[in-house]
Amino acid sequence: MSPTARALGIVVAWALFGLAASVWRELVTPWWISAVVLAVTALVDGIVLKRFAPVEISRRLPGRFAVGEASDVRLDVRNPGRFPAVVEIFDGIPAGGQAEAMPWAGTIQGSGGKARVTHPVRLIERGMASFGKVHVQRTSLLGLWRRRHLAGEAEQVKVYPDYEPVLKFALLAMQARQEQMGIVRKAYAGSSRDFHQLREYREGDPMSQIDWKATSRRVALISREFQEQRNQIVIFLTDTGRRMRAMDGELPQFDHCLNAMLLLSYVALRQGDQVGVQAFGGTNRWLPPVKGAHSMAVLLNHLFDYQTTPEPSDFAAAAESLLARQKRRALVVVMTNLRGEDSSELIPALRLLRSKHLVMLASLRERSVEDARTKPIDEFSDALRFAAAERYDAERAEVLATLQGSGILTVDVPAQQFPIALANRYLDIKAAGRL
Repeated sequence: MSPTARALGIVVAWALFGLAASVWRELVTPWWISAVVLAVTALVDGIVLKRFAPVEISRRLPGRFAVGEASDVRLDVRNPGRFPAVVEIFDGIPAGGQAEAMPWAGTIQGSGGKARVTHPVRLIERGMASFGKVHVQRTSLLGLWRRRHLAGEAEQVKVYPDYEPVLKFALLAMQARQEQMGIVRKAYAGSSRDFHQLREYREGDPMSQIDWKATSRRVALISREFQEQRNQIVIFLTDTGRRMRAMDGELPQFDHCLNAMLLLSYVALRQGDQVGVQAFGGTNRWLPPVKGAHSMAVLLNHLFDYQTTPEPSDFAAAAESLLARQKRRALVVVMTNLRGEDSSELIPALRLLRSKHLVMLASLRERSVEDARTKPIDEFSDALRFAAAERYDAERAEVLATLQGSGILTVDVPAQQFPIALANRYLDIKAAGRL
């Protein structure tokens, strides 16, 4: 227990009264009497507070949180004692979380009185978030003491990446892809050999597209219509090593990669393709390819707690592991932050993957490097920074050119353009029938 501001104020007043008694002797006796009365009152008030039944609290969490988005947490408070409880409550939110409505103060009536407290909580880290017990501070009947205790139970909840804004805005912004906002299935006559349906001949249809048997039966020209190949496979080979920990805006680079993965997964699943994930760089996790729009939940549950590590990224081991796991031809999207020094290891690894799969290197371009190249040069240190950024970019460009010369597709854009560029590249690959 601890004294309240009221108790401290009374003690100060009593001390001033004692100072006055030292000057006017006739006040000594009343001063001693007041001391006894105050001491007995404070003692009784403290004992009563200690004997009160603790306030009971149960917490109701949402099914899941999204990073950076506030969700309501409900606290049900119950007072089992006979007397009203004047309390101040602070929820045990996870480290780094924000709960602007806390602490909550109020009075809970006695004999089973209840109160419901709903407050928004904003979490900023993916993974499993731990809510601790609720901190309760109760004030005594006379307001002289406060007693603290913990109520409720510790709980955990999943914090998913907030990919809905990515889907909402990126799909609308796709270059020349307004038809995909559905996402609708688009037919490319002759670019795929997956039969879709028969239909009446239209002017401009190639002769090779005419179904002569159906034409003879119907006594009218009938054309075959094809659709993009379905049931193809997209595998994300995602880097979780130390290079992905660099901050780009408010998020680390890995979270930008994660948003792009979720967008492309959404598009691919809606197109009828399968999506799988393999992590490397300190994390060795594997999600075999899943299919169907409902599989977004499977992907979210697999990816939500991915975290970067301080480990280096072993591209050769990742390529060998994926070749052992994935036998059927797939589009392998290698998600990383390309560096010039990677050439000796990255190029052989991607060439090894290309022996069996269609490979695309999706690399994030660092904002800090872009800023160093565009910042005005006023001092010698600015010139050095600019020269270093130019050399860094030149080394990356050389690696990218070597990969392209080996038949490996590349995407190299800043984080803000990454989801759109990756989704557009996938749709171009599908349209061209390259997979």
